[in-house]
Amino acid sequence: MNESQEDERKIATTLDSRLNQTLKNVQGLLKGRSIPGKILLSRSPPDNSNSKISNNPNSEISSPSYKRSFSHNDASPSDHTSGAKEKEFHSTSKPISIANASKLKVSTSFGGNLPEEIRKSTMGARATDSARVMKFTKVLSETVVILDKLRELAWSGVPDKMRPEVWRLLLGYAPPNSDRREGVLRRKRLEYLDCISQYYDIPDTERSDDEVNMLRQIGVDCPRTVPDVPFFQQQLVQKSLERILYAWAIRHPASGYVQGINDLVTPFLVVFLSEYFEGDIDNWSMSDLSPDTISNIEADCYCCLSKLLDGMQDHFTFAQPGIQRLVFKLKELVRRIDEPVSRHMEDQGLEFLQFAFRWFNCLLIREIPFHLITRLWDTYLAEGDALPDFLIYIFASFLLTWSDKLQKFDFQELVMFLQNLPTDNWTHQELEMVLSRAFMWHTMFNNSPSHLIN
Repeated sequence: MNESQEDERKIATTLDSRLNQTLKNVQGLLKGRSIPGKILLSRSPPDNSNSKISNNPNSEISSPSYKRSFSHNDASPSDHTSGAKEKEFHSTSKPISIANASKLKVSTSFGGNLPEEIRKSTMGARATDSARVMKFTKVLSETVVILDKLRELAWSGVPDKMRPEVWRLLLGYAPPNSDRREGVLRRKRLEYLDCISQYYDIPDTERSDDEVNMLRQIGVDCPRTVPDVPFFQQQLVQKSLERILYAWAIRHPASGYVQGINDLVTPFLVVFLSEYFEGDIDNWSMSDLSPDTISNIEADCYCCLSKLLDGMQDHFTFAQPGIQRLVFKLKELVRRIDEPVSRHMEDQGLEFLQFAFRWFNCLLIREIPFHLITRLWDTYLAEGDALPDFLIYIFASFLLTWSDKLQKFDFQELVMFLQNLPTDNWTHQELEMVLSRAFMWHTMFNNSPSHLIN
């Protein structure tokens, strides 16, 4: 063996050792053990002369071009990691594309007892502090908004007041060019109004049997939408949901209306209504708004829902193959990250489709408190076209929050637990931990699947 081959062997051995240790650390984290110090993930600056980033949305490089930061890492490293040992992991596979950055660093401190200053540094608080608002203001005030910069900021949470504008931009509903924005929104809102006039505001005698049945099913589902939030029980709110869903179904005949899409409208409705209401959502009343305002809000919801689902069309076509594919990938990821949980669930005969299908169908809206949904969706929308693949990591992190409990339950207990997860009292802190773990696993493993093979 020559010297070059020997060096390559040593490098490979070192990398394997580091990744194996990372897996142990992650499994330790899921069992409630803290990881000493911090994990530092980084990569070397790319060689721009030789690197080629694929523009193919189906390529393995599924992360959009921006970096992300997390609430628990905002304190200075010297505040809570003094003397800690740093471990650096360099990607040995395809690099993650990072816009305007030479390397990606994610410093994550985990454990049951977080320092008080880190506890206070939740993303919910960050999304309202003046410095963060200034960053968003600077990006949004540009004549042409740089979407990569906006995604980078939005991934970690959007200030409430800015969320409607940011979401419209992230989804491509509003153009980044400020000179065109007002005109485009006006035209698309008029198009929605025309659609409602043409397809919804007509007697049933002018609809096909399928359309009558579809409208009837939507009418049944609207009162069931987020039943624990009184706001959604208002008649005007349910009527708005009905119009939005029917318009979407008519314009998307390949799938038509599928139960679960009604849940996906709710974050958009709340966010775009927030431009007209303040305070607690329980005090909002649609009757305080003019018909024109309600129509504009519905149009924004319809267009943004369409943009979101454009990248998930096969999630809602016959047999919903897109969701089934992602559920299979989730099962594989959980097996590789936490093999004891995976083996126990398999021994008990529990199939991932029995609980995870609803997670993908409704994007966790039914699993976590509604007041956390918009924060979660900041990250969803910031992921852009890469969202479906990143959902696998979020849902794996969400499931393995209860790793120890899951291993103690029999089949019946597993089913009951996973259908009624104890998230009622969750705060932004628990949600940020889920997103942080998801990001960490995605960064380490998504483009290096061979390192996860047993």
